[in-house]
Amino acid sequence: QVQLVESGGGSVQAGGSLTLSCAISGVTYMSALMGWFRQGTGREREGVAAIYPPTGKTYYDGSVMGRFTISEDNDNDTVYLQMNSLKPEDTAMYYCAAAINGGLWRRPGTYNHWGQGTQVTVSS
Repeated sequence: QVQLVESGGGSVQAGGSLTLSCAISGVTYMSALMGWFRQGTGREREGVAAIYPPTGKTYYDGSVMGRFTISEDNDNDTVYLQMNSLKPEDTAMYYCAAAINGGLWRRPGTYNHWGQGTQVTVSS
């Protein structure tokens, strides 16, 4: 059974940093496109970043480019999202997702499996 478990969310002040983790089990994630999405109150779920471990290629939304870094640790079956210079508009529930067959990275429908989410709150 595929399971994705996020952790690392919390409350920080603007300019602060957080690192989110996504522990993966039940899927050979090295062959899957792994993505981070977020959904703020009253907003649609949006793609933040993704990584394709077989090639190491990464993708970022323009709003987080230069501030967020996605990475993977094959030994620990974990994907990370390092978030620096956080802004109040980054406040959202953050979700980890796996797309077994690949596809458009920022499209939620691409992903087969989702975690439960971890809340990130950034105060001004």
